[in-house]
Amino acid sequence: MAYQVLARKYRPQRFADVAGQGHVTVTLRNALRQGRIAHGYIFSGHRGIGKTTIARILAMALNCRNAIGTELRPTPEPCESCESCTEIRAGNAVDVIEIDAATNRGIDEIRELRDAARYRPARDKYKIYILDEAHQITDAAFNALLKTLEEPPDHIVFMMATTQPEDIPQTVRSRCQHFNFHAVKMADILNELRGIAEHEGVEADDAALSLLAEAGDGSMRDALSVMDQAIASAPVEAGRAVLSAAQIRELMGAVSNAVFERLLEAVDGGRSAEVITLANDLMDAGNSPAQLARQGVRYLRNVLMAKVAGLTAETAGADGVATDILQISPDERRRAARSATLFTEEELTRYLQVLLRTFDELGYRQEQRFHFELGLLKLVHLRRLLPVEELLSALPAGGGAGRPPTEASSGTPRSPGISPARGGGAAVAAEAPREAVAAKPAFSPFAADSQRKRFEEAPVPEAVHEAVPEAVYRPAQSVTPAPAAVLRSSPAAKPIAAQPTASIAELQPSAMPSVTKPEEPRIQTAQSAPQLVANVVTEETSIEGPPDGTVERLREAAVAALMASAKQSSAGEALEESEWRIEEGALRVQTGYSKAILAMMMNPEADRIARAAIREAGGGALRIEWLPGVVAERRPAAKRPSRSGSAQAKAEEHPIVKQAQELFHAEIRKVIDLSGG
Repeated sequence: MAYQVLARKYRPQRFADVAGQGHVTVTLRNALRQGRIAHGYIFSGHRGIGKTTIARILAMALNCRNAIGTELRPTPEPCESCESCTEIRAGNAVDVIEIDAATNRGIDEIRELRDAARYRPARDKYKIYILDEAHQITDAAFNALLKTLEEPPDHIVFMMATTQPEDIPQTVRSRCQHFNFHAVKMADILNELRGIAEHEGVEADDAALSLLAEAGDGSMRDALSVMDQAIASAPVEAGRAVLSAAQIRELMGAVSNAVFERLLEAVDGGRSAEVITLANDLMDAGNSPAQLARQGVRYLRNVLMAKVAGLTAETAGADGVATDILQISPDERRRAARSATLFTEEELTRYLQVLLRTFDELGYRQEQRFHFELGLLKLVHLRRLLPVEELLSALPAGGGAGRPPTEASSGTPRSPGISPARGGGAAVAAEAPREAVAAKPAFSPFAADSQRKRFEEAPVPEAVHEAVPEAVYRPAQSVTPAPAAVLRSSPAAKPIAAQPTASIAELQPSAMPSVTKPEEPRIQTAQSAPQLVANVVTEETSIEGPPDGTVERLREAAVAALMASAKQSSAGEALEESEWRIEEGALRVQTGYSKAILAMMMNPEADRIARAAIREAGGGALRIEWLPGVVAERRPAAKRPSRSGSAQAKAEEHPIVKQAQELFHAEIRKVIDLSGG
């Protein structure tokens, strides 16, 4: 008789012999005992786990000549002795048709199947169709089979085996009972391999059988195929083949995981030279970088799972959750547990990401060796990096984000002085007690951002624009820190009463204590500017006398300052055409623009330039208001001469404009400069 491979020789013939699919076999046996036979079944799952095998066993159980409960067949299992069971096991039964759907996938083949299904079985109780690789059938063929699946004859049973059930149309799946097969556990594969080795007279230790079970990767057929190959290449002693772990690794092209354990120990020690030497020895021995990267990824995954499960070298041999997560031998679990003690869970996660990316890159890189070595060096460099979380947690309370890490972690207090702030501007601050700063909660990297957002969204009263430095109420602008800065007020205003002596301190992004009492010194920063503004508004101030200069002087100063800026000339021309007046201690500038256009004209930069020019011209005590809308009363026709070199002057001097004025008595109302200057 011709040799039969192990996968076919030891193919289960009873439900009880199928390993790892108890949820399927129990359901089918109960259905047979109760007579609840469906007309369509879908068996899906990993390759080599028993889908077609269970379909054949079910066919034998359905067409078995002996009834369930008799002496020859006490259970729903097939008797294996009647003529029907024997023919189905041999594969030559007339009423059990097994079709390879990968080659018979068209609509013509399915139409023939549908026509043949109308006839009753030749001898047995059921005519059974087993469609292997059913997902290969075309959609048109499935549509042709749909009506037969929905209302089949009583003697027809369809069984479809597939590895991709999602490719089967939902209309077909809804008309069948769907059984999802599980990958076979390593312990079940190991027990089967051990029994087959004893039956075949093969000597194999647990380490060799564990390697074979791992090579199966959840597939019983794959494990048996590798075992068949290993027996053929094994040395023979006293007429019996002897399987060893080293021989199986050489056959599979794999290396011992002890090498990867040494590799991670070198990574833990930061020894780059040892890492590269180990990789060089492995590749010089004939191992490909892709194979090494694949095995390294699997080993790192096992180490990470051992770390997550809290596995130690002492508890690695015990059964539990770790045994289900790590489908490896007890020796390999102990090795993974030893490697897991060297690193944290976060580090192992980063290492696994790096090796996975390296493995993906090896598929389309020409110099695979270089990229594999680079991936190993990245592991060493990652070990040397300091996590951001650790850096932030080491910062002292009350700030330190603006200092170097060494200074922040040392805890040495710095004397208050002048230093550039993070926002680029000087901050008004007072020296705070060191005890108050030390008592603050731990530094949060989100505190500065939330404080900044609250400050930017808070409205700033117009009355304090002149009293608060731009670096405080305009944090978005870059202001060069001055050698010394104090709280500035208008020339005509009195100093704020009971204001503590201010000095420049380093601008810190963390939240500082708010000003609760005027006499209590507290640190004020750009982030706590709304509190400072509120303090300035509530203090009693007085304005002595009328402002210096007239309205016309203030207008000319603001217009000249804006015209001097290359980007704010449009704002200058807008203010030049506006109506200026002083009412109730406020300088009101009535423009002829809408609110939206006025906001574009008087942008923050133009507003700052105009207000600074008005203060210097003697209007510092006035509250400045830019008013939208149409000017109620236009200026008289006899306008003052335009500024030399301005767009208005150039337009008045143009010959075409002069000719239009003479012919049509035209008047120049508005000139828009589009040159960008």
